[in-house]
Amino acid sequence: MSGWITDITELGVTRNQNLNPDTDISLTIPVLIFASLANILVGLIVGVLEVVYLEKRFSNRKLSAKFFYKFLIYLALFIVIIVVLFPVASALETGTSLLEADPWQKLGRFLISISFLTTLFHLAVRLMVCLIYSAISENLGHHVFLNFFSGKYHQPKIEKRIFMFLDMKSSTTIAEKLGHIKYFKLLDTYYNIMSDPIINSFGEVYQYIGDEIVISWKPGEGVNQANCLRCFFDIRDHLNEQKEALFHEFGFEIGFKAGIHFGEVTIGEIGALKREIVFTGDVLNTTARIQSLCKELKSDLLISGAIKELLPHSDYQYSSKGEIELKGRNKKEELFSVTLEKELTISDNM
Repeated sequence: MSGWITDITELGVTRNQNLNPDTDISLTIPVLIFASLANILVGLIVGVLEVVYLEKRFSNRKLSAKFFYKFLIYLALFIVIIVVLFPVASALETGTSLLEADPWQKLGRFLISISFLTTLFHLAVRLMVCLIYSAISENLGHHVFLNFFSGKYHQPKIEKRIFMFLDMKSSTTIAEKLGHIKYFKLLDTYYNIMSDPIINSFGEVYQYIGDEIVISWKPGEGVNQANCLRCFFDIRDHLNEQKEALFHEFGFEIGFKAGIHFGEVTIGEIGALKREIVFTGDVLNTTARIQSLCKELKSDLLISGAIKELLPHSDYQYSSKGEIELKGRNKKEELFSVTLEKELTISDNM
């Protein structure tokens, strides 16, 4: 996007007149089309590099080091891309072939010109802004940052939300055995493993509370393809894939249990010294109590009747646990355990 903004701004300022024809490329129609395609390609490369490699590579670095290394890597990448693409754009501008000397001579003049330094400066500033945004978004949460920026919840709003309270099994015992420093490292690893399933299911992390994580969905996103259930089973699969590595490092098999419920909440910014976007409502207390019944009802995943009614018929099997009187509530709530149908088929055939 910033590349297109730069191109359009340059067109407006120069009125499409090339003030430095020896070093700069005129924005002809073929060049503009090529620049647009290049912007898309560069955006895809940066996105893949960030998600697949760099974020994981520097996840254990402090923020300043992560910012510095990413800045150098991306700036170097942009310089390489400029060197590779500039001759192509130059050839398109003049209608010459890449096999001729002109595009490469122009590249040489460009690399020692003030235009190249100006281009690097613009890239560096845009890169710094993007990395600062990324760092703030990573620490606050992408949706939370956008909501703060837009002021969406400056005034409290009533919305319907799906919540999942997910809690580590035997966390007290594990914490006592490991000690607080190694246990902290376990929690960090544990939550990192959950990241992709939460993102892929369009969930939002509301809170980390010790060994418990609270995830929320807007109804459409959570119900679509049963994303709120898929998130649970994807997290379980990811933990199982890391089972041996976790046991080797920490000496424990890590499991979890969860409760899911749906209802109305009030959402708004709160706090004087530190502003946060906070959810309040009975649905949160009810979800926490549903999750607390997992051990008693011998199920790793319990959901309420309210959320079951919303979910589409899919690859999940629901088993009623009856109407349960939840602590602190006058009315009973029907709860269901959830299992993948393919797992039931396998167990039936054994």
